[in-house]
Amino acid sequence: MTTSLTDPRPDNAIDGRRADVLGALREAGRPCSAAETAAATGLHLNTARFHLDALVAEGLAERRAEPRDVPGRPRILYTAGGQVPGPRSYKLLAEMLTGLVASLPDAGSVAVDAGKAWGRHLVERAAPSERIDAAEAIARVSRVLDAIGFQPEVTPTAKNETEIRLGHCPFREVAERHTDVVCAVHLGLMQGALEELHAPIQATSLEPLVTPDLCIARLRHTPPARS
Repeated sequence: MTTSLTDPRPDNAIDGRRADVLGALREAGRPCSAAETAAATGLHLNTARFHLDALVAEGLAERRAEPRDVPGRPRILYTAGGQVPGPRSYKLLAEMLTGLVASLPDAGSVAVDAGKAWGRHLVERAAPSERIDAAEAIARVSRVLDAIGFQPEVTPTAKNETEIRLGHCPFREVAERHTDVVCAVHLGLMQGALEELHAPIQATSLEPLVTPDLCIARLRHTPPARS
């Protein structure tokens, strides 16, 4: 049996009558009224208009008034727009790219450096005269991790150490096959974010898949830099 190479179908994928309406717009290749769309799909006018407005809300169609040079209420016309719905294969692309990185002689360092670059880019930077302490730096890094989908929980474990427990890995399927690359990127991301903040704390390690649903990042507090 052939394994599917596409990602799971998203919850918001269109199908049924709405897909027929979008197909009619694309086939027409020109702006169409709700009445024209209803005739093309065999739907009641109100049903066609309902699906057309839903497609506009989803960014898959555009709606505008018909230009008119004579008095009277202009027709509302719809045009297919946005991306063509269909399967995506981001997981396959991720597998290809992580496999490529894993084949490099210094894959771990390359992955960490890539993560650092994105960490510096994603973290909320300090204002020119702002000094970021360890607690604020951890909070900002945690917000980045949460936005990505890691569901982080911060836990002080010793006087000079803190753990960030990552309860969900949004890249788990790829990480299980390329732990050395994917987790190195994540460690680098935290390191880059903390370096960008010039905070007295460093991300020293990331222990992957401590349990099937948990990774643990360890941070070490360092002496504040002298003014």
